Amino acid sequence: MSRATVGTETDFAAIVGESRVSADTATCAGFAVDGVRPHCVVYAASAEQVAEVLRCAASHELAVIPSRNGTKLAIGNPPRRYDVALSLKDMNRVWYYEPDDLVVSVEPGMKFGDLQHFLGRHNLWVPLDPAGGERASVGGLLAANAAGPLRLHFGGPRDMVLGMKIATVDGKVVKTGGRVVKNVAGYDLAKLLIGSYGTLGVIVEATFKLYPRVVERATWLVEPASLATTRSLRRDILRSPLRPLRMTLLNAGAQALLKGEEPGPDRLPGAAGFQVWIEAGGSERVIARYSSELGALGAKLGAPLRRIEDDIAAKIWEPIADFGVWLTREKQVPVILRAAMPIAAAEEFLERAEREAQTENCAVAGIVQLGVGVVELGLVSDRDPRPELIASLRHSATSLGGNLAVTRCPAELKAQIEVWGPPGDDFEVMRKLKAAWDPRNTLSPGRFFGGV
Repeated sequence: MSRATVGTETDFAAIVGESRVSADTATCAGFAVDGVRPHCVVYAASAEQVAEVLRCAASHELAVIPSRNGTKLAIGNPPRRYDVALSLKDMNRVWYYEPDDLVVSVEPGMKFGDLQHFLGRHNLWVPLDPAGGERASVGGLLAANAAGPLRLHFGGPRDMVLGMKIATVDGKVVKTGGRVVKNVAGYDLAKLLIGSYGTLGVIVEATFKLYPRVVERATWLVEPASLATTRSLRRDILRSPLRPLRMTLLNAGAQALLKGEEPGPDRLPGAAGFQVWIEAGGSERVIARYSSELGALGAKLGAPLRRIEDDIAAKIWEPIADFGVWLTREKQVPVILRAAMPIAAAEEFLERAEREAQTENCAVAGIVQLGVGVVELGLVSDRDPRPELIASLRHSATSLGGNLAVTRCPAELKAQIEVWGPPGDDFEVMRKLKAAWDPRNTLSPGRFFGGV
């Protein structure tokens, strides 16, 4: 343990209380990131305490990583330094709630499932299905800009946040935006923090725009004969008046894992083995219309439609939305990739990924968020995939106008690759923002693009 950290434990205790600072070996191990363990854990209970802890850490040139449940900590480069784990688990209060105005303000440590349950009393919700599911914290899903297939209909976190409070490394709590839907002041600052992975500041409060819960939901399954048929179905639906809540393509490998089977390279594609899951919401009349029109579109392409019972559909949508985390937790799949690209290129990227993985005797469990352009891949093999395979998959994504990130992989493999890929044209802007917001590299140093 560094002398600086030993000396600052007393300072941290003066801010949060002696019982809320721990240097216990087992406790610190629970906050390890890519095998790097902090020297102490600080449990903050308020926005002001977070800001003071950051100021204290910065003044002693200590590195801090904030977290709650750790569902997003696997994402990113290994930390260049890591001295203090800042736990936000006790910051789980609702500060403001006005159901008639469709607004709620909550602290970052609240679990997303608890927030949804709280809002459900008035038939309201925040229409996100992020990685980590109900276990994800509000702060974590905002820091990672996490959104699942519901993004197709509702958009992502940046579309739902009206305002924020942010703790900075100079000990301040900065407010941006407001608590009314029409207030847009400072909105760009909130957008900047969403998706910054805790590298600029710590979100200590977020105000969400709320939505009425969908009256009724229905799920249909289509099994296209090929990716070409899938592509045509996706185009027809997006060009129609229909607006599904979510629409996802599963390849044979994903289906096998969801069924509890083990996919192997010999089972993966060719031209068959695809499923498209479609969910719509509304009144009974709206659901009937979807059933009729989707059925007609499927019949035209030779892909019959069948409606799935609600309880079965719920069991399928949960792991689909939480695919990367679910693969790691339930199936011990060690390498998870996430690509984002133009909507029209997503099916082709999945096809290329399957071909390239087969040359390495590796199976691919893949899902595509149709209409969004997000593809998640789990690489299933008897050994860790070689860095060359990841480089090849990244090249395929780039050639199609997209990018690819490695969201989960063993530390040994992570040490050999750049998980985010090469920095883009906006990297210099990112570097300057980091220098302005966090000049001493206090927050999550080295974890973001280009080692920011």
